[in-house]
Amino acid sequence: MSAKKTLNLTLKIWRQKNRKTKGEFEIYKVSDVSTDSSFLEMLDMLNEQLINEDKEPIAFDHDCREGICGICSLYINGRAHGPDTGITTCQLHMRMFTDGETIVVEPWRSVAFPVIKDLITDRSAFDRIMAAGGFISVNTSGNTLDANAIPVPKENADKAMDAASCISCGACVACCPNGAAMLFVGAKVSHLALLPQGKVEAKRRVLNMVKAMDEEGFGNCSVIGACEVECPKKISLDNIARMNREYINAWIKTK
Repeated sequence: MSAKKTLNLTLKIWRQKNRKTKGEFEIYKVSDVSTDSSFLEMLDMLNEQLINEDKEPIAFDHDCREGICGICSLYINGRAHGPDTGITTCQLHMRMFTDGETIVVEPWRSVAFPVIKDLITDRSAFDRIMAAGGFISVNTSGNTLDANAIPVPKENADKAMDAASCISCGACVACCPNGAAMLFVGAKVSHLALLPQGKVEAKRRVLNMVKAMDEEGFGNCSVIGACEVECPKKISLDNIARMNREYINAWIKTK
């Protein structure tokens, strides 16, 4: 069997006590990092090293470590979620890096995502946008119609499922030079706009979500396309176009 490959790395990591204090990069060295380990496991190694040295560990978010929740969001070497495509940070493995490399690790950079501590940002703006979208009417009279009995064209169902795969990680915002959240909002509007269950509140939903997006301080889309490239779930720009159509249609009908 071939020998296990390990890396010796220099980490340039953003440290910041809270959103009110000024942050800065700090330099750390880690050795004997297995190329089979994940990026978060490497950060765990570093934190164990810092704890053993009686230093404060680096704060970073993580939960499922399965690429589902999006909480692990980090900006690594100038890319959202790091130097791979179609993955979240927790799915990034150290084999994507080389021995002796310097890795720059930052939190999401956006006015709407203030730093809580170190690499953790407050992304509750996304929660407020989704809350502004409200609910879907459901008949709870006891005579409800099974959702699977409602005919949906396969093309629409496929597009709705693709849009619904958005995990709200914020990579689209982090990599956009305008700090736009339109791919996220477009996905959330689209997956309901394409299904009959979402039609009842469709106009109110898109108007309220776009209004909330603007109020949170996100920028406007200029169709650069970085969001689609860096999105771990490969959400299509088509969803932004669909959201714009839904918005214009809803706005005209309210006049």
